[in-house]
Amino acid sequence: MDGDEILAVFDRAATGVAEAVARKDGWKMTGDREGQYRFDVAADEAAREVLAEAGFGVYSEESGLHDADRELVVVLDPVDGSTNAARGLPWYSTSFCAVDSEGLVAALVLNLVSNKAYRAVRGRGATVDGRPLAPPTEGEPRRGSGPSGQKSLGEATVGLTYIPPRHLGWRQYRVLGSIALDMCAVAEGVLDAYIDCTNEGHSTWDYLGAALVCAEAGVAMGEAWGRELLPDDLAERRYPVVAATPPLLAEVLAQRRTFGADDPAAIGAGGSPSPV
Repeated sequence: MDGDEILAVFDRAATGVAEAVARKDGWKMTGDREGQYRFDVAADEAAREVLAEAGFGVYSEESGLHDADRELVVVLDPVDGSTNAARGLPWYSTSFCAVDSEGLVAALVLNLVSNKAYRAVRGRGATVDGRPLAPPTEGEPRRGSGPSGQKSLGEATVGLTYIPPRHLGWRQYRVLGSIALDMCAVAEGVLDAYIDCTNEGHSTWDYLGAALVCAEAGVAMGEAWGRELLPDDLAERRYPVVAATPPLLAEVLAQRRTFGADDPAAIGAGGSPSPV
């Protein structure tokens, strides 16, 4: 199955997710797991039905691992930003990323309010609503249709998950509530950088779809402690950090590494970008 065929399956699955989230009876808690809404479960079931029929394995936030022996496994977050969705804040998404033995293959991150769609295929670039995403050729900061080109943290607008213990030197910041959309916003040039400032990191279903979009758009990417963003075990958590340019990434990583390491000796190699 080629990248376009995978994305076509993702589009069908995302339609089912959107329909599940829109149901009025979905806004109550399941009671099975803290923070899990009925629409989370319904969205997961709708997506997995389409993905399984297409022959994919699935690793989902809501239901775990299915058919792990299949050639392609889709890492799925049915609704990234469930609290936003439940409260009516228009910043939540669904995220799909197909993974094979060589890495990330194809991804879709869909804003479930605006229907803005970020798509990427390994080696073929990334788009937003069909428009190519790429760094500016002149190297000057810009807004929209690709990474901004920003090189200085002091001039940057950054997205955060959680509030760090101190100001890290940015010009402005936003805490929006969907890491997939936050990272894609860096790929689009709406934000200059994104920093995971949590104490526990993020699961792979939260960020892998957006990571492929960022990689194919030319975004500089790293992990707070120098590890690869695609772990051998998909259940391991990571601290993604992405930025419009390598100089900005190095500056952001240096600031992020000043807090939160349980074992400083475990920190990886300096400010070098982390492959996905």
